[in-house]
Amino acid sequence: MADVSAGVEYKINVDGNSFLLDSKKYQLLESILETGSLTSAAKEIKVSYRTALNYIEKMESTLDVKIVSTTKGGKGGGGGTSLTEEGYSILKECKKINAIMELHKDVNEIEAEIIDINDVKGVMTIRMESFEINAPLNRNYEIGDKILALISYDNIFLMLEPQTSSIRNILKGQIVEMRLEGEIIRVKVNVGGVTLCSDITVSAEKELSLNIGKDVYVGFKAMSVATLKL
Repeated sequence: MADVSAGVEYKINVDGNSFLLDSKKYQLLESILETGSLTSAAKEIKVSYRTALNYIEKMESTLDVKIVSTTKGGKGGGGGTSLTEEGYSILKECKKINAIMELHKDVNEIEAEIIDINDVKGVMTIRMESFEINAPLNRNYEIGDKILALISYDNIFLMLEPQTSSIRNILKGQIVEMRLEGEIIRVKVNVGGVTLCSDITVSAEKELSLNIGKDVYVGFKAMSVATLKL
């Protein structure tokens, strides 16, 4: 099974081997799936057949797995190129990440480590720098795994005092930046060495009397934390 992390490039991990899959190579895999032909896929992403073949060979050599399967046709043709099970798994994980990032274009991305898994409550505890938070349980993870935690800006609440509610993650921090963006104010809060961004309304900013340097509490529900394995 392939694990893929997000960014300008996708970091693919297969049985301990890693490879950075950029958008061009991702598009190549997607086009192979759609066209069933390496030649057609190369034309779609506007690279030569040789370049496309080099992309595939480099990925397969680095990851030590077969990503595509090629069949030769007879005199009448009929040959083609398709993704192997591993190749399709890689593409599927990339698509999943794209979907998450599309839903949360403005998102905090923080590297973390899983330190506890609670099967009964369906949550896991992850450590970020000097603090810990709760996130939904992913049964494909194990204690000690390195992950990327994704928290949308608009899922983070700001409070002057910690509140008892369904918000499981409440952390104390200090405002380091405030910027008006359209009808919302983007507030950056330093929490134990990690900067978390929160989007709030102008009325909320006035109600809380926020300013740079002020101590606040940031809060977000465990279900608001999406995770990707690094």
